[in-house]
Amino acid sequence: MRPDHTDDTDDTDRTGRTDHTSKIVGTAWGLLILNTLGSTGAQTIVPLPRSLIQMVTMGALVAAFTLALAVNLRLRIRASAYVLLLTLLLVPSVISSANLESGFGALFRCARLALFVGTLWLLSRWWDGSLTFVRRHIRMYFAVLASVAAGAVISPGAALPELYGGRLVGALWPLTPPQIGQYAAVIIGLTVLLVLGRRTDRGSAAAVIVPALVLLALTHTRTATLGLLIGLMLAIGSLALTSAAARRFFAWTVLCATVAAVGFGSLLQAWFLRGQSQENFSNLTGRAKVWDALLAAPRTTSEYLFGAGLGDKSFGGLPIDNSWLAVYHEQGMTGVALVAAIIIVLGGVALLRPPSLQRACAIFLISYCAIASYTEAGLGDASPYLLHLAVAASLLAAPAAAAPPAKPEVPQRSVQRWAQRSEAT
Repeated sequence: MRPDHTDDTDDTDRTGRTDHTSKIVGTAWGLLILNTLGSTGAQTIVPLPRSLIQMVTMGALVAAFTLALAVNLRLRIRASAYVLLLTLLLVPSVISSANLESGFGALFRCARLALFVGTLWLLSRWWDGSLTFVRRHIRMYFAVLASVAAGAVISPGAALPELYGGRLVGALWPLTPPQIGQYAAVIIGLTVLLVLGRRTDRGSAAAVIVPALVLLALTHTRTATLGLLIGLMLAIGSLALTSAAARRFFAWTVLCATVAAVGFGSLLQAWFLRGQSQENFSNLTGRAKVWDALLAAPRTTSEYLFGAGLGDKSFGGLPIDNSWLAVYHEQGMTGVALVAAIIIVLGGVALLRPPSLQRACAIFLISYCAIASYTEAGLGDASPYLLHLAVAASLLAAPAAAAPPAKPEVPQRSVQRWAQRSEAT
């Protein structure tokens, strides 16, 4: 058999294994997204018991960890400051939860966070600075939004309930308007950047962006809208010096925004206020009252340093809706310092990278999470925000070093004959 024929066969087998592994990794990533969809929200068309939803989401996390371990049995991981900081975040979580101040549910949430971080460690082997996880992220969240759209078509009344002020919710799976707005904003931003980087065609991009924009508008989610606009401005600005397409898009965006502000100012203001009074809008729909009460509550030294344990991100029965205060309440100032280090490290690495599409996508995700952290909780526990930042970390990872080419082996018989001839001479 010829050596070149043998090499071709080995390459074919290796390619087949790589494709199979890639599918498993993609499935594991999709299961992580399913785990973070949550178990509370609006009333669905077919009532889903909370226990059933929790069983599905937790089963998805266990399955994701199992698949990641199956394709990485040798436990090969990549050095990642992001996942390392998440691992350190487990320390204050366990210390505070061990007091059982928040009940046994706190220990269960710690185990979930540990399994979540462990899965990220296993998947970090495939973080190579490519756009692979960006595409997986878009596909999975687009599938989630497709289920939201299907629910709106099947039962408009359930999808736009009066309980949420006529804002769009998940009618097939219990999703709140802020969740839907977040998913729509993230895939819109990433898809726009892929178009500017010429990594996808305009037709495919329009098929994602247009329906996602419609769903975002129906949710009336201000945080997601501002995060999308500011995140895209920062991301496109990072491309402006090296991409003519980015400069053109930025100029047209500014022009269209100016025209919209002048011609449709009253409509935009009405959409933004959502029928709320100026007083209700100024205190962020009641959030400020919860924040003030949380900060004024007395705390022991242990609670100040390590928090009260992982909970449901609420205080006094009301949602905290602020990542920093939620982390402060549950993981203390130690947790706040670690979460701040995550944002600073990822942002610093992104700024130090040369201009590229990968860098722009990472800047968009980091800035979006930082903006949303003011009115949304999730940076201290397993959540979509941690997955967004994981995608940013995968984009900022250095490409894997290529293996050096193998040296051709010299047949042993030829060496012996050459040595004999040399001795005879």
